[in-house]
Amino acid sequence: MFEALLEKVRFNNRDLVAAIAQQYDTNEVLMMAWMNADSIEETLVTGRVCYYSRSRHGLWRKGETSGQVQRLVDIRLDCDGDTLLLLVDQTGVACHTGRRSCFYRAVRGSELVELSKPSVDPKTLYGEKHG
Repeated sequence: MFEALLEKVRFNNRDLVAAIAQQYDTNEVLMMAWMNADSIEETLVTGRVCYYSRSRHGLWRKGETSGQVQRLVDIRLDCDGDTLLLLVDQTGVACHTGRRSCFYRAVRGSELVELSKPSVDPKTLYGEKHG
């Protein structure tokens, strides 16, 4: 099932590929993360999105700490084979800052402004240590 996809993915020199998560029914872009072959396989087998964490040097099952899970609806590969688009059903917020989307800042004139405030305190999701 996943072999056909993996044959076409152009992984970078760290054996990773960029993955954009988008809410399947609203088209809201939620986040970008990295995937490796193992995380792609796990995602396809379980239906729960799994990424590769560069800081932890291992698999990162979205929501394993926060409960803010992503269920895979569809997976698509771009024309160059170097970016995945994950259509997901996001439970709660996608961003570690407590916002629905990681893309909450935009340039307005000469300033970078916040478009949204956190929906939930990150300390609630990750404990006091986070921040």
